[in-house]
Amino acid sequence: MPWGLVRVCQCLWLVAGLSWAEAATLTPNEAALYEAAKKEGEVTWYVGQFATDVAQQFGKNFTERYPGVKVNVYRATGQVVFQRLSQDMKAGVRQCDLFSSTDIGHSVYLKAQGQYLRYKPENAAGLIPAFQNIDPDGYYHTTQVNTVTILYNTDKVKPEEAPRKWTDLLDPKWKNKISLGHPGFSGTAGTWVLMMRELYGAGYMEKLAKNNPQAGRSLNDTITMLNAAERVVAAGPTATALRSIAKGNPMAIVYPEDGAVLQISVSAIVKDAPHPNAAKLFFEYLLSREHSVALAETYYELLRPDVDPAPGAKPMREFKIVQPTIEAIVKGIPEIKELWRDTIGN
Repeated sequence: MPWGLVRVCQCLWLVAGLSWAEAATLTPNEAALYEAAKKEGEVTWYVGQFATDVAQQFGKNFTERYPGVKVNVYRATGQVVFQRLSQDMKAGVRQCDLFSSTDIGHSVYLKAQGQYLRYKPENAAGLIPAFQNIDPDGYYHTTQVNTVTILYNTDKVKPEEAPRKWTDLLDPKWKNKISLGHPGFSGTAGTWVLMMRELYGAGYMEKLAKNNPQAGRSLNDTITMLNAAERVVAAGPTATALRSIAKGNPMAIVYPEDGAVLQISVSAIVKDAPHPNAAKLFFEYLLSREHSVALAETYYELLRPDVDPAPGAKPMREFKIVQPTIEAIVKGIPEIKELWRDTIGN
């Protein structure tokens, strides 16, 4: 390339906010999407997959990578973001660009209703094979993986006394001491309750109810309750617990003998999204190696094989995993909400 043309290209990229080195790393598809996304200027993300501060940081990371494209983050629990999107659609409001829920059943339903734009990100090919092609038709893709494990407050519970498996939470000694998430609000909590029913039958929740567990809306609320010693054991999100431990809070994780509950969460672009190119670019970013490094640094399970876990995070290959099928989630989540109301009652 003639030097004069090189200088012109460099100036163009600098005006766009990227260094020459950064610009050189863009794939042709990524560069084309970025040019189109800059004209749209923003992308609106309805997200239940991450804590608020984490989701906002991921949005900032994206804008630092792609100056001129802002991420508007609307974060709530999985069931609440779905309710918000459903209300938008009913009212004919097109506000959400990318939808990221913790309940894969939402995406199965929205796809069937023709509410998604089909898009397969280039970066989806770099995911761990087990997380690829969650939807064979390519409408939604894995963007977060998390596990639910047993947590306990180390100031209140000795390691040798901590529960080792999910059935240990039924021991009367934990009465008024257990923290849970609410499946009526949290998709992750719903997946956990569903898995307990699959493993131990509906009677598990009836027995657990006798211990009077305290339920927050989000599964992340269990971390707050443990740190405040309002409750001393919990079924909680591993990633959030690891971040809390890293801050020096008195908490420890038990990987249950009967299996940590694995949850695969997906994202999709909403049909007639107001910022479709920015949504595609953001989708590519959420599946990129750069973002996967940020996921690892915030202790989420790894999406890609070319990224190492954060110090202190145990790779999934080192502990037992249990997971409901997509079909079981679609059918079972509405049922376990009724089961929860009939047993736990709040």
